[in-house]
Amino acid sequence: MVSQAITSGLSGVNGWRVDVEAFISRGLPAFDIVGLPSTAVKESKDRVRAALLTSGYKMPPAKITVNLSPADLKKEGTNFDLPIALVILQESYQEDMPLLSDTLLLGELSLNGKLISITGCLPMVISAMEQGLNNVIVPTDNANELNCLQGLNVYPAESLTEAIEHLSGRCPIQPLKQLSYNDLLKNKKTSHDLARVKGQFLARTALETAAAGGHNMLMVGVPGSGKTMLARCLPGILPPMNYYEALETTRIHSSAGTLPAGSGLLTERPFRAPHHTASGASIIGGGRLAKPGEISLAHNGVLFLDEFPEYDKKVIESLRQPLEDGIVTVSRVGAREEYPANVMLIASMNPCPCGNFGSQTKKCTCMESAILRYLSRISGPMLDRIDIQVEMDSVSIEDINSNSKPESSETVRERVVKARLIQQERYKDHGIYCNAQLSGKVFDKFCAVSQQCKQLLNAAVDKYGMSLRGYTRALKVARTIADLAGREEIIPEDIAKALQFRNLEGRYWR
Repeated sequence: MVSQAITSGLSGVNGWRVDVEAFISRGLPAFDIVGLPSTAVKESKDRVRAALLTSGYKMPPAKITVNLSPADLKKEGTNFDLPIALVILQESYQEDMPLLSDTLLLGELSLNGKLISITGCLPMVISAMEQGLNNVIVPTDNANELNCLQGLNVYPAESLTEAIEHLSGRCPIQPLKQLSYNDLLKNKKTSHDLARVKGQFLARTALETAAAGGHNMLMVGVPGSGKTMLARCLPGILPPMNYYEALETTRIHSSAGTLPAGSGLLTERPFRAPHHTASGASIIGGGRLAKPGEISLAHNGVLFLDEFPEYDKKVIESLRQPLEDGIVTVSRVGAREEYPANVMLIASMNPCPCGNFGSQTKKCTCMESAILRYLSRISGPMLDRIDIQVEMDSVSIEDINSNSKPESSETVRERVVKARLIQQERYKDHGIYCNAQLSGKVFDKFCAVSQQCKQLLNAAVDKYGMSLRGYTRALKVARTIADLAGREEIIPEDIAKALQFRNLEGRYWR
């Protein structure tokens, strides 16, 4: 007889079914795992042996062969410990577990038989559900990330013994109570409120426009002008994630192992701010064991790159394709992984190495050649992909001492949500949900403008040398400005405001 159990492997952010089989035969005592196991899977032999003994069971004094099927795919991770231990007990007649064959089993074992949390639990369970498997035993620390999957019976187990008692029917585990996504949403006040940002009216307007249309944004300004504070305020004015966005975002973080232990679905939009010394693999994804990078961890949220020109130029250029397509493709020998990367890029930088070029109050000490070298680290094609570009100077004394209270994030968010709802309704039959995603015939249909608007755009092309991509992105921003005003028609004033957010190319990079 061959005993079988079901578990899952992880590839990128997707799970795939793995059947665990055990066969015990006569011969010298041995324990072999076949089916392309990684080093971590091979080491499970020692963990399983110790866990069985400390849980009061025996390790069969015979030749044990465990097969992980399909045998042609590499098995990575420690989630195979639990199913391997259980099929050995079933095959050696130490336990009879009728529920073993229709339950997904995930969990790493400690030497004393405790179940330890694993990475990638959510994507593996979603994959099993798609194949019709609705019962799952997971470590207790992983249970909460599954608490919004309707139609799934989640059985959190603390130890190998608890899992055995449940599968044998002697002491069933109470299934996790499923919650609706609305139960998880809480009205949390953001720690970074726009009400704390003094002055910078143009930059605040640019940030609101970027949030309303999902546009990428670049802030160029002297040190201390509030670039970082504005960027950190952005998640607080974005619309809340819907259920599917939250599920996809949590799925990525679960695969990357960045989900805190005991955490449920992520309901707040991600905000990732990697240091400028970060490598290409950490930003884009990949590495020896391919994992999602910062741009994928910011999926459905914000990727903030402070001191933009200080990043390696190859890293900056590698962002171009993901920003255009919303997907990162990582190729390895014999494997090709795709990671979602639908982000809002918010970049900030000084105008020169010393930071004071163009300042009204401070003198720049940089040589012209140093400024040109510094700015040349940001290429034209990269700038073309940033819809909104705004210049910032130091906050004036008048603004600092002003008694007028700036608008709060909550007030701005109401306008942003209203504009996003207009876009969702407009594009509901076109597979997109915000103006930044417009392209092709959909762009032509919803960004049609009058002859007067075209004349303004043509003048900008002549004056700033704007590319075709820059031309279309200016129109997308104008579409967003019109939506914020509650207008279906794009008027010349909208075009003028959109062009105001693109004049840095002519000022710094021409």
